[in-house]
Amino acid sequence: MKPVLQLKLGQNLTLTPQLRQAIRMLQLSSQELEAEINLALESNPLLDRVEDMEPPYPSADQSASTQETASASESGSEDSAESYDEPEWSLDDYASTGTSSSQNHDDDRESVIGGTTGSLRDHLFWQLNLTPMSQRDRAIGYALIEAIGSDGYLSEPLDQIRAGLLPEIESSAEEVEVVLHRIQRFDPVGVAARSPSECLCIQLSQFAPSPEMPAEVLALAQKLARDHLEALARFGPDKLAAQLGETCTTMSAAVALLRSLDPRPGAQISTQEVEYVTPDAYVERHRGLWRVTLAPGCRPRLGINRHYESLIGSATKGDAAYLKGQLQEARWLIRSLETRADTVLRVARCIVKHQSAFLEHGPEAMRPLTLREVAEELELHESTISRVTTRKYLHTPRGTFEFKHFFCSGVSTEDGGSASSTAIQAMIRRLVEAEDPRKPLSDAKLTDVLKTEGITVARRTVAKYREAMNIPSSSDRQRLA
Repeated sequence: MKPVLQLKLGQNLTLTPQLRQAIRMLQLSSQELEAEINLALESNPLLDRVEDMEPPYPSADQSASTQETASASESGSEDSAESYDEPEWSLDDYASTGTSSSQNHDDDRESVIGGTTGSLRDHLFWQLNLTPMSQRDRAIGYALIEAIGSDGYLSEPLDQIRAGLLPEIESSAEEVEVVLHRIQRFDPVGVAARSPSECLCIQLSQFAPSPEMPAEVLALAQKLARDHLEALARFGPDKLAAQLGETCTTMSAAVALLRSLDPRPGAQISTQEVEYVTPDAYVERHRGLWRVTLAPGCRPRLGINRHYESLIGSATKGDAAYLKGQLQEARWLIRSLETRADTVLRVARCIVKHQSAFLEHGPEAMRPLTLREVAEELELHESTISRVTTRKYLHTPRGTFEFKHFFCSGVSTEDGGSASSTAIQAMIRRLVEAEDPRKPLSDAKLTDVLKTEGITVARRTVAKYREAMNIPSSSDRQRLA
């Protein structure tokens, strides 16, 4: 075949360095942000920390009105230490597209590793880096590991993790499931499970029948882990064996196998100490209204070093090029920090607006709220909201909570309204704490009581919420009593 030349038109998006930096800054925690700023101050002579001057950002009250749009045109004049124009680009300018530069994977990975304090995640990251896979799958793997709690369980829904990958990675549910399946087979086996049942099933999948472990024992253990954990705790091995038509010998061997497994695989490795967090925003009562302000560290006061800037005109060609590059880097950083601070403030205010009942009355008043609702209200992309709500903390009169705490799914009520999963969990905890220890409430009874309060929820859902709160089953609570 003869070689031929063809012209091809198409659209392609490459994230600019400014946008990449803004995205990276947005997902940093307050501690990581401070470390990033200190590193920039050490390496860039054009950047200064401004201590004794007016802040180069709008006040908390002004920013609500001035930040209704995500970007503004640049004035073209030289920036001053006292005032900076808003950025000419937005975090959401490209968020709805799926094309990105592969270089972002490295930035995201460094950000994730930098935010890890527990050895469990370090151990999983180490295994991920040694596992042959594409850069795309590796980026998904980092996001999944970031969502694993100290007990080894996945703490976020897969849809939310997928949203956090945008705009760099646009993945399907199947792709995320495939990577999750690989991570679940890392050491410790069963990590990243979404329920105790899944965790035990993953561990059992590593066994093969042997003389010491007959196939019928392994099959029964898998069946119990998959479908009958609650019944096993409620009725006991002997009664359940009769119900399932199994011999007591096989049942005893299967239960012994289950007891040899670890329902909390993360505890094997995680030696994470109590983590002290720095709030990114504060909410307090002011003249009868809830008022949100940013923590000082969320708006670091940085400016341009005028001495080094003045040397650009008289420096040699090579030195002038270096100083100009550092000047541009300093301006990009300041603008990225401004965008980050204003976005955090807007999201915090939106959360408080929707969850004011929680501030007034407590967890049972928490209303359903999703990332999409906030994204649509603020005219931002859902992936931006996901980044802002990760490892950002709001100090309230009821305690300090991660932004993600205020987002939860909803369940329909009999009056046509809805109740959040957080509110239902709080109601379940209240009912359990008030029960007669000698006659604890079963999941079915809890379901009936919730129904009398107007909350229609399946017994399986009640069991899931109870397990999420680490509340033992009714039979276990009775034994403990």
